Amino acid sequence: MARKSLCGTLAFGFVMIMMTACATKTDADYLKSIDEWHQKRVDGLKAPDSWLSLAGLYWLKEGENSFGAGPSNDVVFPRDEGPAEMGVFFLENGLVTVRVKEGVDIFHDDAPVTTLEMKSDVSGNPTVLNHRTLSWFVIQRGDRIGIRLRDSANPRIADFKGIERFPVSEKWRIEAEFKPYDRVKIISVPTVLGTIDQSPCTGALVFEIEGREYSLDPITDEGSTGYFIIFGDATNGKETYGAGRFLGAEAAGPGGKVILDFNKAYNPPCAFSPFATCPLPPKQNFLPVAVKAGEKAYAGGHH
Repeated sequence: MARKSLCGTLAFGFVMIMMTACATKTDADYLKSIDEWHQKRVDGLKAPDSWLSLAGLYWLKEGENSFGAGPSNDVVFPRDEGPAEMGVFFLENGLVTVRVKEGVDIFHDDAPVTTLEMKSDVSGNPTVLNHRTLSWFVIQRGDRIGIRLRDSANPRIADFKGIERFPVSEKWRIEAEFKPYDRVKIISVPTVLGTIDQSPCTGALVFEIEGREYSLDPITDEGSTGYFIIFGDATNGKETYGAGRFLGAEAAGPGGKVILDFNKAYNPPCAFSPFATCPLPPKQNFLPVAVKAGEKAYAGGHH
């Protein structure tokens, strides 16, 4: 009996060791996957065309808008980053045409530009112009049309030291249920510009945190393969960016199952640059709990 008891104890101990080893391995693999995701995020922000490269945002008036590095222009590019006078943006009926001053080297797809109609970002393929380290294109936000400027040599890129984040915890990898609405719901999404965007939402993501039920309305654009979530929580303005964070999730699987991994919650572009035009959390997407997961506020930005 003693021998059997000892064998049983040893067998039980072996099973427990194996289970612990497996659990540790799973935790390590999960941690590695989050670290790899975060590293890709950091590498992307170091790229010469990242959000950190933004160097200006200029809203155009109808008619002529002179541009260049000189202070007398309607659109004043950063000092010492180009000639004082570079040309004119002509806005008429929502269309922008650039007219380049003679002798100024501005390129589109490596070809010199004199006059060119510029497609905006709404087209999905905006016309990008280049001069030295500068590049710019037309953006449209509601009825406002402007020029977004990038500088691949922007000091913000060189000064970037990464993003602090909360410790990774599987507690914040939460299973949610996608509950479709009877028909597509149009949700009002405010922006930092003071405008309201109307975005489609086909259902709610319902989940629990510490036994309490919550829900989020994701943006579900036609043709998208997942969900885009803009949310706020009790850490905003303290440990995290004051205007909320973003989260992506894969489309619902069998039974409506969706994984919300808040360890991948990330800062919106406005956390890195004053020249971004970010959406803000819809009022129903504010969680009255502290989501201590994902990215914290960017130290080099503004809260």
